[in-house]
Amino acid sequence: MTGVCPNQQIEAMIGAGQIRAVQPVLPAQVQPASLDLRLGNVAYRVRASFLAGAGNSVSSRLNEFEMHRIDLSQGAVLEKGCVYLVPLMEALALPEDVSAVANAKSSTGRLDLLTRTITDGGTEFDRIPAGYCGPLYAEICPRSFSVLVRPGMRLNQIRFRSGQVSLSDEDLRALHAQTPLVDGPAVIHDGLGFSVDLRLPGSDLVGYRAKPHTGVIDLDRIAAYEPSEYWEEVRTSDGRIILDPGAFYILVSREAVHIPPLYAAEMAPYLAMVGEFRVHYAGFFDPGFGHTEAGGAGSRGVLEVRCHEAPFVLEHGQIVGRLVYEKMAERPTQLYGAGIASNYQGQGLKLSKHFKTPG
Repeated sequence: MTGVCPNQQIEAMIGAGQIRAVQPVLPAQVQPASLDLRLGNVAYRVRASFLAGAGNSVSSRLNEFEMHRIDLSQGAVLEKGCVYLVPLMEALALPEDVSAVANAKSSTGRLDLLTRTITDGGTEFDRIPAGYCGPLYAEICPRSFSVLVRPGMRLNQIRFRSGQVSLSDEDLRALHAQTPLVDGPAVIHDGLGFSVDLRLPGSDLVGYRAKPHTGVIDLDRIAAYEPSEYWEEVRTSDGRIILDPGAFYILVSREAVHIPPLYAAEMAPYLAMVGEFRVHYAGFFDPGFGHTEAGGAGSRGVLEVRCHEAPFVLEHGQIVGRLVYEKMAERPTQLYGAGIASNYQGQGLKLSKHFKTPG
């Protein structure tokens, strides 16, 4: 069956041994169109990011790059600016017609916690070829905050698919005409474009910028941290801000997004033609995100933005990202935000779930 595998097919794959784990997969790991992956018991500090490459195993390449290993069983801190490799609890034995793509979970991206999946024989990050049989690893590089992690934490997720699943621009226009995907004109070119909102109603607060020197964030602590200790407020009265090189920002899209139940979406990294900034790895959008059938009325896309070589002026309404829509193999039995713990349904400008709601 062509399309992205919904939760009921993921559960069937677990039952068939196509998804394996050293500890039983928990029901909470299965999302409407993806599976959360869990950290194992050890982290390897490595000299640099790497891919296994064709014909090589990750473990053999690890011998070249390992500096030391860290036992995670009692919790351990992954330091800002360092690169770690963590074997995941899950492994795969995919059918020949099923491939997979991985991405950081929303809360992971909002902490500027670069997390990518690598495999034996892999030549790309976050891409698992059809028929892959072997272990999975998470490469983790905290870029703004040091973090405390433990085994079983879920920093990234994986989506399974068969056949051609991405909608063409023509198909996307037809879908938007049938059920609006954004609450305004749709900019469709290689996906659904969305722009930055720097004129939020009733406020000059338009975003947050990560502070350079902060304390550790325990990823198990929810709504525990004061935003002011980790973030600077970004304010503007004229609908423009200047991005500083090397700085990390949380902003919000102007458009409210809808993902109908028979579709999923991925926020594609967007690189400005001038090469000065990019939207970070913002992850998957599950079926039902922002959709009326799942209790939503449109949800803004939170933008994780990093500036590169030179200061860059970002202006209200500027296109900064795009959503690539994919068709589901069948309707999920569970939608995002409908009876499951969904932290970001109906969101606006919002930090990760680890922070208290600003007063």
